[in-house]
Amino acid sequence: MADNAFPHTYSAVREELVRRLSAAPNYLVQLVAGPRQVGKTTLLLELERHWPQRSLYVAADAPEAMLPGWWENLWARLERLSETEVALLLLDEVQYLHHWPRLLKSKVDELRRRRLPVQIVATGSSALSVGRGSRETMAGRFERLRLLHWPASEIVRCFGREPLTAAREVVQFGSYPGAVGLLADYPRWRAYARDSIVEPAIGRDLLAIEPVRKPSLLRQAFAVCMGHPAEIVSLQKVCGQLHAAGAIETVAHYLHLLEEACLVAAVPKYSGKVVRQRAAPPKLVALNNALLASASETPPPTPEQQPERWGHWVENACLALAWNCGQTVCYWREEPLEVDLVLTGSWGHWAVEIKTGRLAAKELSGVLEFCRRRPAFRPLLVCDPGQESIGAAAGVASVSWPTFLLRGIPPTN
Repeated sequence: MADNAFPHTYSAVREELVRRLSAAPNYLVQLVAGPRQVGKTTLLLELERHWPQRSLYVAADAPEAMLPGWWENLWARLERLSETEVALLLLDEVQYLHHWPRLLKSKVDELRRRRLPVQIVATGSSALSVGRGSRETMAGRFERLRLLHWPASEIVRCFGREPLTAAREVVQFGSYPGAVGLLADYPRWRAYARDSIVEPAIGRDLLAIEPVRKPSLLRQAFAVCMGHPAEIVSLQKVCGQLHAAGAIETVAHYLHLLEEACLVAAVPKYSGKVVRQRAAPPKLVALNNALLASASETPPPTPEQQPERWGHWVENACLALAWNCGQTVCYWREEPLEVDLVLTGSWGHWAVEIKTGRLAAKELSGVLEFCRRRPAFRPLLVCDPGQESIGAAAGVASVSWPTFLLRGIPPTN
């Protein structure tokens, strides 16, 4: 697999930031956006340790940031620091600054005009991208880096977990780095996931940036998505499961918000025609399996005790990995044929069957027919370890689901 297969991981973003900040100032804000608890604050603190003499770390959600004169005093300190070397501002949780795009635009323009050697890294919620007017205000003045949910390989790299253990834990408990140390105490882990990740993301981040007319409906839509991981569900059915009356357009908008916040993806049906793609029901994917576990009243599934539920969670983890790695993710279905994952992007063009448990060659008919109709795609089987030979016998490239979660799609010849 190419080294850039996981461009949105902690390690990849850190490496890219160090490279950019080692160059001469170009007066572009490095805006690192991503969901909660994926390491954005840790990343800034690591940059501060990397350049201790020239860095200034501040948190925009700290109480002192609300005091009059805080912003002006911050820049006075930076200007003094820049008198002897290139100063580096590390601005955490920028979305909590009132009118942050306007404030940063003004300062970036001033830095460029006065040729002051100051570099800026700002982090914020993934929902920054839905802030009205922010893109226009900061146009031409920032570069965006996305720090998304961790793959199993990043857990192995940073925490020393055994690879197969890490892959299984990603299916059952997700991949939030702050929760790794709590896995031995499931009730404590679940409370952390709900109180430190889900509730702040829905109750603070989204509501603070995008006006939501029916917050309770947004929460209910999220709960419905958690109950149907990797399932194709019509918006009419989603509306039917909600306790509040809500138009289909409103529910569709809330699903879009949840995707912008990197919580849920409404994966579309693959079609060469956009109109058909929009009309088809989406496949709902939780973008980190920790969200599934925290929302469930029962413990995470195991392949021995709940094989069907386990299969849904494995498929969800595989689709979430592809989405978090910047691939375009779809599904395909023409009764009775179905393809779990149609993938395009830097990994190539693939039609993927994801299957756990006993496997018969006839279950590959969907990916084989899809690829027959669309020769640009290659078929791939993601299966339990030891089942790869069944796909190989049918002429289908095969990889176990732990390997997929650790490495993505293997390199092609």
